[in-house]
Amino acid sequence: MRASHLDREGPDNPFPGRQALERRLDRALPHQLGSNEGLDMPHQALTEALGAPVAELARAYGDAQAFELRQRLARHLMASPDALLVDAGADSLIALTLRALCDTGTTVITSAGTYPTFRYFAEGHGCRLVEVAYHRAPGILAPDVDALVQAAWLHHARLVYLANPDNPSGHCLSDADIAQLVANLPPTCHLLLDEAYHEFRPAPGDSAPMAGVVRLRTFSKAHGLAGLRIGYAIAPPELLAVMYKVRIHYAVSSVALAAAEVVLAHIDEVEEHVQAVIERRERLAVQLLQRGAEVLPSATNFVTLRMADAEQALKAQKALLADGVIVHRPPHPALADILRISAVENALASDRLTALENVLQR
Repeated sequence: MRASHLDREGPDNPFPGRQALERRLDRALPHQLGSNEGLDMPHQALTEALGAPVAELARAYGDAQAFELRQRLARHLMASPDALLVDAGADSLIALTLRALCDTGTTVITSAGTYPTFRYFAEGHGCRLVEVAYHRAPGILAPDVDALVQAAWLHHARLVYLANPDNPSGHCLSDADIAQLVANLPPTCHLLLDEAYHEFRPAPGDSAPMAGVVRLRTFSKAHGLAGLRIGYAIAPPELLAVMYKVRIHYAVSSVALAAAEVVLAHIDEVEEHVQAVIERRERLAVQLLQRGAEVLPSATNFVTLRMADAEQALKAQKALLADGVIVHRPPHPALADILRISAVENALASDRLTALENVLQR
């Protein structure tokens, strides 16, 4: 039993927890009398509904340092555990990054219409949000790297947010594009690189920490754990140390930690699932092309359509809802002309998207 750098020297946790104490003392501590958890709760109903292992995990806080999960992640990613921070999903990591790096009133930059939770948290944190337009061309809807860099310098930004692959366009910038962006940002500006769809890229690349960059990933998409809220950041240890100072120590449940360890231990199943999703995505894209839709290239687990205009997109969304079918139309007016459809088997049913086809043919 050996503690990592973060366990030995990281910011103090007023309630370090049994697992951290055992690592620090290098011995088992079987008698937990200090945490006021419901360790003697019978959980009869929970055991009957969800099983004894879940009931057992639910009684206790998880490991605040996510030590075992970071070790397993490090082996899988060929990275250092000290470059990893586990938190309650990518959304929580977005909020944590803003809390750690941005004071109230500082400027942050993003693309107009990208993943809206960043805007929600940035404005809630009191930041000044500056948006730049996507690059639009036939067959292309992509974040504009040059425009993001220019805005960062012009507005003295503290943080730039970029989803890659992008949500909701599905576009994937190359590693060279990302390197160009990082190299050209102001020296006091960080990049928040949201890689929630990383596993669906055609060439995922490495997972090395980058100076001045917080990389976010999640277990919600490729790993199928959206309901458990767990994800992780990759960043230099000195940058993670700042984030550890302001994080919620026990935001990740013991159930989520255990589930993440299980899926990583069976990574072949995850990889098979990813390949199945990619195959469905391509089949769905072909079906939609045959129905007259403009289908944008996607490196995610969804397909994005660009409609003639926002009015047609809204009409299609309403027609699908009338048939009981939910698709996503971004709330931002800059991207109101697109629809996002998840590449699940249900989307490929012969009559599932008939309402969309009817709108396209009018």
